[in-house]
Amino acid sequence: MTSAYRAMVSSDWSECLSPCGPFDCLAFVHPKLEEELSAVFRQYTGNRISLGKAAAKIKSLLPDPLSQDQMDAYLDASFATYTGVPDLIQWCLDNQILFMINSTGTIGYFQRVFAKKLLPRVSVLSAHPMIRYPELDSDPSHVYELFETRDKGRNTATVTKSKDIQADKIILIGDSGGDGPHFEWGAASGAFLIGSMTKASLDSYCREKDIMINLRFGLDYSKGEKEDPQRECEINFTDLTTRIEEILDR
Repeated sequence: MTSAYRAMVSSDWSECLSPCGPFDCLAFVHPKLEEELSAVFRQYTGNRISLGKAAAKIKSLLPDPLSQDQMDAYLDASFATYTGVPDLIQWCLDNQILFMINSTGTIGYFQRVFAKKLLPRVSVLSAHPMIRYPELDSDPSHVYELFETRDKGRNTATVTKSKDIQADKIILIGDSGGDGPHFEWGAASGAFLIGSMTKASLDSYCREKDIMINLRFGLDYSKGEKEDPQRECEINFTDLTTRIEEILDR
């Protein structure tokens, strides 16, 4: 069977393609919880607690789930991507490259992003169901639930099998230790691994597991350097299109 796609990109979102964190929407509505939410984010992206435990902690902090109107208000005020990310996604869609957002952020966040046309609509989403709204036509065609960071690899594997995409045509993008299990799956499968704004937690995970990050894009924080959000936003992600073409020509 011949695949309809030349390749696949399966990418994390928060602090990888966007400067925002997955719980920023919660802190926007409940600003007094910002410090605690940030601490939980660092704990699971640093692999100190599981995503499941992080989600349970967050649920215990929130008085109520975020409504659709509250999510929309957050997106209207604060939605952001790194420079060129929407163009990168559109380029992939135009060039028969399946783009999968594979994030520990919530399904509901991305539902509203696509409903408001803040990004080109991707066909596949893998995210956490802690917040999920009624289905809309603007939702990705295939939505996979993600409960632990290891589900990123499982969900990517499911999609590549269903779409008949060769292992050497899979590109994974991640930034932190929470992407470590995804990279571990990718290394074993023959995928190409890209660190985006690479954090020390991802570098450490990969060194301990003897995983080679094939390309480091954007700023590299692997030595524990202080993060520089202004410089991050000067990185143009459309520069990845040339590298992706080179990868596919291997």
